[in-house]
Amino acid sequence: MKILSSVVLFMLFAISAFGQLNVPPIELKERTLANGMRVVSHRDATSPTVSIHVWYDVGGKNDPPGKSGFAHMFEHMMFKATKNMPNEKMDRLTEDVGGFNNASTWPDFTNYFEVVPSNYLEVLLWAESDRMVNLNVDDASFNSERDVVKEEYRQGILANPYGRFYWLMDELSFQKHPYKRGVIGNLEELSAATRADAEKFYKDFYRPDNAVLIVVGDFDQKQFDGWVDKYFGSIKKPSGNIPRVTVEEPEWTTERRYNETGPIVPFPATALLYRAPRTTDADIPALRIASAIMSGGESSRLYQSLVRDQQIAQDANFDLELNTEGGRMGFVAIGSDKASSEALEKALLAELKNIQDKGVTATELEKAKNGAVAGAIRMRETNDGKANAIERSVAYLGDAKAVNNEVAKLQAVTAADVQRVMKKYFKDNNRVVIFYNQAKQAEGKGDDK
Repeated sequence: MKILSSVVLFMLFAISAFGQLNVPPIELKERTLANGMRVVSHRDATSPTVSIHVWYDVGGKNDPPGKSGFAHMFEHMMFKATKNMPNEKMDRLTEDVGGFNNASTWPDFTNYFEVVPSNYLEVLLWAESDRMVNLNVDDASFNSERDVVKEEYRQGILANPYGRFYWLMDELSFQKHPYKRGVIGNLEELSAATRADAEKFYKDFYRPDNAVLIVVGDFDQKQFDGWVDKYFGSIKKPSGNIPRVTVEEPEWTTERRYNETGPIVPFPATALLYRAPRTTDADIPALRIASAIMSGGESSRLYQSLVRDQQIAQDANFDLELNTEGGRMGFVAIGSDKASSEALEKALLAELKNIQDKGVTATELEKAKNGAVAGAIRMRETNDGKANAIERSVAYLGDAKAVNNEVAKLQAVTAADVQRVMKKYFKDNNRVVIFYNQAKQAEGKGDDK
């Protein structure tokens, strides 16, 4: 059970008592270096730590054609040796002083981050600047990290009974946009990648004018600015343009249906997918609240109906996958031994029609909004949480200062807004239906003789 902090509890009480919550803004300092790199910082001396994020405008959608999973694989390579650091040095610079580091690849971006005691800020700024320009893209690193990502695919997609089902949601729903390839890639296309591809990818995307440095924590602003100028400002802006995705996803105007199978599928599964708007769209807050009402915990509509009452599903969710160029969203259910894919579809569509026709109650709306607001406030309780929130605003809204508008936008959502967006985006002629079931054995295979 999650235990809310005293700060979050007080703020939720304030919402109930006064109807509106005013969250103090995160005061930001922003500037752009001569080489094009943007720098966002927020000083917070609450704890003697600092969070360093380096965000790159490159994700799974930027994989070279025919080589899906490349951005993810390259994320792994960024932890290997540079001209000035041996393999795994980032771990030593962080973990050995009581901190941590990690990275993640998304359809739209890749981020690298560290949290360390604040007196180690300078060395981490140096290390991040070093791997931005001095990474050793050699055969040993390339081959080892490609094998690691291949194993992630085997474990996450092939070994998981529903791994391929979730992977197919992107592949089958998007018609042309590279979002259809997913982020993790596949074995065949990963095998087709070469070290030369990695060198080109590094040159094309890992450059200061394609990056945002975000630092939050206990530091002296003047000293920090000097370090940024010293380590990042000295990097020259590369010539040439950064490759961008130009493919436009066609409108989804007809229902598309797929019957898919897997080798180990204990129970049927169903997905009803629809096109989501861009992350800058004004409807996103209402869709987030709708998602919480439909599948936010065991009191949500989908759990109550499909899992508890009808007992035809072991899991049912409103899946909201938001991307900058328009993602996907919809209803996903993993059945029980009492279900069929058709029964799951019927039950999911019934819940969709119910919210479209009857809307939501005041109690449901208040609970969903309180949960979303609590989550936003909870994220701001640590230096790394603040850095994450700022990074998300950079990535999805193109504006670091937008972090200070999130709570107000969530609180402004009305019951009418929720009903409106559920009618607007979820129609009979724009959905992708996926049934996922156990593959039939070949005749005679597996028989006892």
